[in-house]
Amino acid sequence: MDIAPLASQAQALVVNPASRIRSVAELIAAAKAKPGEVTYGSSGIGSGAHFAAEKFRIAAGIEVLHIPYKGGADAINDTVAARLAFTFNTLSLALPYIRDGRLLVLGVSSTQRSSLLPEAPTIAESGLPGFEFTFWNGLWAPSGTPAAIVDKIARDLAQVVAMSEVRERLGRLGAEPMAMTPAEFARFVRAETEAAERIVRISGIKAQ
Repeated sequence: MDIAPLASQAQALVVNPASRIRSVAELIAAAKAKPGEVTYGSSGIGSGAHFAAEKFRIAAGIEVLHIPYKGGADAINDTVAARLAFTFNTLSLALPYIRDGRLLVLGVSSTQRSSLLPEAPTIAESGLPGFEFTFWNGLWAPSGTPAAIVDKIARDLAQVVAMSEVRERLGRLGAEPMAMTPAEFARFVRAETEAAERIVRISGIKAQ
């Protein structure tokens, strides 16, 4: 049973600074100039980074080559080494590389700019209106859990997430606290599931 979400984290779209790509528009143009030749890496087939990149690919109308890795750090490292054109990864993982200049951020996948990277535009404001993809987590209970218990856990969780020290800690990780009732969370999960199913259907992602 759906209880409540905890927090969401934007993905950062990053490239190697040595490349000539300096914006989302330039990345899209490069991909359109060489369909299927521009490569991107992810933390594995079906991962959040994979889905973010595929949603980006669909929205931009481009064909790019996916290289799956066993983890996000591997995709980051090969982007730093210029073996990949770009990758999506969570802010918490990408931020150290961005700050020390080993990666250049083109945009973030949330609807609002990140407080950790205020200079980085959102992908939506970079030519793909409405684009959004965040990595989020939540809390569930076994089927049949009494509604009163579900509601109490949701209320308690909302109080914890609203605590200033918790919000500050999440902020340092590039995460945004989320607050929903169990009913709202259930609708959110359904919408996210449907969106993911659409990406799978269009992209032809196969379970491994």
